[in-house]
Amino acid sequence: MGEVILQMSKIRKSFPGVLALDDASLTLRAGEVHALMGENGAGKSTLMKCLFGVYRRESGEILLSGREVSFKSPREALDAGVAMVHQELNQALKLTVAENMWLGRLPRVRRLPFLVSSEKMRERTRRVFSELGLSIDPDVKMESLSVSERQMVEIAKAVSFDASVIVFDEPTSSLTEGEAEKLFEIIRLLKSRGTGIIYISHKMNEILRICDTVTVMRDGRHIETRAAEELSVEKIIKLMVGRDITERFPKREKKPAGELLRVEGIGGEYSRLKSASLTLRSGEVLGVAGLDGSGRTELIEAIFGLSKRRGGRIFLSGREVMNRTPAEAKKNGFALLTEERRADGIFGIRDIRDNITISSLKKYGKRIILDERQMSRDTKEYMKAIKIKAPTERTKISTLSGGNQQKVILARWLLTDPRVLLLDEPTRGIDVGAKHEIYLLINRLAESGRGVIVVSSEMPELLGISDRIIVMSGGRVAGELLASEATQEKIMELAAKYA
Repeated sequence: MGEVILQMSKIRKSFPGVLALDDASLTLRAGEVHALMGENGAGKSTLMKCLFGVYRRESGEILLSGREVSFKSPREALDAGVAMVHQELNQALKLTVAENMWLGRLPRVRRLPFLVSSEKMRERTRRVFSELGLSIDPDVKMESLSVSERQMVEIAKAVSFDASVIVFDEPTSSLTEGEAEKLFEIIRLLKSRGTGIIYISHKMNEILRICDTVTVMRDGRHIETRAAEELSVEKIIKLMVGRDITERFPKREKKPAGELLRVEGIGGEYSRLKSASLTLRSGEVLGVAGLDGSGRTELIEAIFGLSKRRGGRIFLSGREVMNRTPAEAKKNGFALLTEERRADGIFGIRDIRDNITISSLKKYGKRIILDERQMSRDTKEYMKAIKIKAPTERTKISTLSGGNQQKVILARWLLTDPRVLLLDEPTRGIDVGAKHEIYLLINRLAESGRGVIVVSSEMPELLGISDRIIVMSGGRVAGELLASEATQEKIMELAAKYA
């Protein structure tokens, strides 16, 4: 590793009712992959936003290549050689891949500078993609890409700035295993060029594999910085949460009872889902595994009525239900937590109370008069029950960490008292402490007699929390395994069956 290229010292930042950063520090060297770790709400993203010009720090110093900087906007940071790949994608979906790559710096026709050169855009995009080994068509609309492909475009865009410092915030949270390997190749390439990389992730094995140094934050403060080779998963967890977590996947006492849900041969009218059948027992956690594009998400969206179904039948406690729309599915006792909470889960401009009660407004009154006191009482009760960290129930949800946003959405659905919960990547981008709390919550829901279906791309998670696992492949159910007999190898074998 080379000389110090970034020094952040004694950074302080507060928001109304909360001190987000208190004397936070970080040092990055050229050619170093530096992990920044901590629970959700520890201050990692806030510290990076202070670097990137999204937030203004109240005190402290930032030195870039020995020169003090204080960026007033992300554009200033990019111009100075600091790029950031955000966890939550914010792209122009109606524009092409090439247009998204060069937004704000569109190449112009040489003799007619008021015109954008589409040819130059495509050529430059292909050059960057070729260098990184990506095979995405620059001319397709962003909305036609999968979440993982859109993430790879965002990574390529950051690389295209030729930055000396690149921040990756949960870059593999929506990537397939093969795409994650491609990302690691890109990181090794950047490292060989002397680029300094700050890598934020909750995937411990990933951190220990690719990072040189690990800095742990807790409650907005720097806790410790150590060489990655000196650490283990258990040591990192203890530094992050300040305590030992004895059981990563908590056990359930009660066993599943009789059949609650039966799905027979449902397909998707406009999706990859061809024909899928499953059963779910009362008090059971059913895991759904499969490769990206296997039909995992499409399956639960079809059950919930979020996408149009082609054929098939759904039975709840022996009675057929149609679930033609999400409203009808909700009325029938179903709830769906979607994969992309920022895009289609939260109402970013509203507070916690509004986000929790939005699906249950009828219980608080009729027409335009709502019982706001009862809404606040219920919100506070759920905030306490599932440990949502926020100053008050009127705190804007957009200011919360990803883990706390996820808990708010879970609270919203719990308030509707569902019988079947459909959870799509419920712990995506969430730290180990918050994951443990969500696993405990899933267990409590199952033990109360509800049925829970969990779609996850993290196989250790599925193996740890499920009673049974079905594996999707090519839009079909390729097989079913008891969690006690399942292994990652068996799951992957089934996942490739119809792929």
